[in-house]
Amino acid sequence: MNLREEIERLYAIAPSELKYDPSIGDVCDEVLRALNHGEIRAAEPDGSGGWRVNAWVKHGILLLFRMGDMADMSTDDNFRFFDKHTLPTKRLLLDHNVRIVPGGSSIRTGAYVSAGVICMPPMYINIGAWIGPGTMVDSHALVGTCAQIGARVHISAAAQIGGVLEPAGARPVIIEDDVMVGGNCGVYEGVRVCARAVLGSGVILNASTPVFDLVNETILRSTADEPLAIPEGAVVVAGARTVSGEWGRQNGLSISTPLIVKYRDEKTDARTALESALR
Repeated sequence: MNLREEIERLYAIAPSELKYDPSIGDVCDEVLRALNHGEIRAAEPDGSGGWRVNAWVKHGILLLFRMGDMADMSTDDNFRFFDKHTLPTKRLLLDHNVRIVPGGSSIRTGAYVSAGVICMPPMYINIGAWIGPGTMVDSHALVGTCAQIGARVHISAAAQIGGVLEPAGARPVIIEDDVMVGGNCGVYEGVRVCARAVLGSGVILNASTPVFDLVNETILRSTADEPLAIPEGAVVVAGARTVSGEWGRQNGLSISTPLIVKYRDEKTDARTALESALR
């Protein structure tokens, strides 16, 4: 089958009119197989330094939700959970070389997790995510639907990498190779963090966030055609700026604002170096 054509054909049918039959089941099975093997991605490098968003892959994931019925997926009486029958947890084997430390972590099927990824408990990786080799997903971290995470990324404790299903978003979060995402960061729909950037603890980024580059004295924003892009090697910290309006100034009010305070140097590299022994 031409998977893309079949997904778009079925996705165009109103949910109330979409009835299950074996051929639709074959499409759903192929979507999951291709996602689990990293053969299709919600976004992928375009070969020219940019990224191409594949909306049809997201539609395939939504089709899985449409066609799923609630099922008892409990492993035993002590670990009970219920979800759509089309979306079980991902089945990993020792040969996959993915370290999942005991303690309540979960990976949904349809997520591609490369060899050498480390998952610290409790963490969660949702369907459609793509995670490159050598990346660590730390405790209480979330990798949302369709998020694209590069190689040797550290997603620190309690960081949230947003998904694109709810609220509905068109652009998956993209975290490129060798990025450090600090603890309690939030990176949400419409953001691309370029290679080797560092997000300090508590930085929040989304499509409507202006980022003030103190080094180059510019303001970075998303546009209708391009996501908010954090430049390669940028070091971003949580800052603040005075709110506009006389009343706000009179009351000393400010709003949180990400600031690029420097670009990576040897000192930054030393402080953010990954521990090879863990990998």
